[in-house]
Amino acid sequence: MENTKDVFSGPHLWGNGSLFFNNTAANSSSLGSLVSSEMDKAINIIMIVVLFITMVSMGCTMEVSKIKAHLVKPKGVAIALVAQYGVMPLTAFCLAKAFQLGRMEAVSVLLCGCCPGGSLSNLLALGLQGDMNLSIVMTTCSTVLALGMMPLLLYLYCQGFSNLQDAVPYIDIILALVMILIPCGVGILINYYRPQYAKYITKVGLTILMVAVVAVGVMYHVGMGHSVLAILSPTLMTIAFLMPLIGYIFGYVVSWVFPPLLLREQRTVAMETGCQNIQLCTTILKVAFPPEIIGPLFLFPLVYVTFQLTEAAVLILVFRCYQLLKPKKKGKQRE
Repeated sequence: MENTKDVFSGPHLWGNGSLFFNNTAANSSSLGSLVSSEMDKAINIIMIVVLFITMVSMGCTMEVSKIKAHLVKPKGVAIALVAQYGVMPLTAFCLAKAFQLGRMEAVSVLLCGCCPGGSLSNLLALGLQGDMNLSIVMTTCSTVLALGMMPLLLYLYCQGFSNLQDAVPYIDIILALVMILIPCGVGILINYYRPQYAKYITKVGLTILMVAVVAVGVMYHVGMGHSVLAILSPTLMTIAFLMPLIGYIFGYVVSWVFPPLLLREQRTVAMETGCQNIQLCTTILKVAFPPEIIGPLFLFPLVYVTFQLTEAAVLILVFRCYQLLKPKKKGKQRE
């Protein structure tokens, strides 16, 4: 972490021409100094514990037999992974370029775009009557592949920015990814040997996640006050709105074209592509970067997930209305 701090200590970041925030001069102040070290440590501990519990609960949704079945016929999984690690990182890169984001804003958006799929996608796929086996297997595979894909994609896309080549602490990110595989593996073992406990653990994990999101938001608002509004700038709000929407649309298009999947599988790939592992992204941004560098930008994934869930809810509502209103046809459609 010392090397990371040295990278960010130069005048190119904190001088008058700083690239940290490019919206207002006020935003380029040292935001992290507004939070006491005790509160910052408390937030870090909460986020790590919550991530551990969430990953255990996500592992409890994964069944070894279903994973094997999809790996034997991997067409759906392969297309889904291409959409996950092709569409979202490219979308994040293009949006960061188009809106000319500052240094850490671009890192936050790119990191969010390069994350694997999250457990929320399983619930959203269920709402769209998707293929739950494919959804769970895709979440599993994207999480495992994140160990190599996430640092690789971050490195490649950071080359497109003249000021980002040394801005990402890759070692810390890799260590964080290794650590999430451990609780995920624990969850898989629980579901395999003690499946009767898996559903309870999953419910508890989701509940703790929701409570923790509110708690961390309140703690950081108390510590930083109006500085938290930096993540609610029109630029970042627009990006947070566009990213999941583009993911849903292009995820569906990719699954329809290369080669066509069943309709329920297409809907599943769409949800899996647009839904990112927000708790992982938030924890990496908060723990891997010093607070004086990342400031409130580690909360950007929470803005993203708000739009992610809202847009998914609209899609589910439209789909359900279509299901009710469409004329009944004799025979079965290609589902």
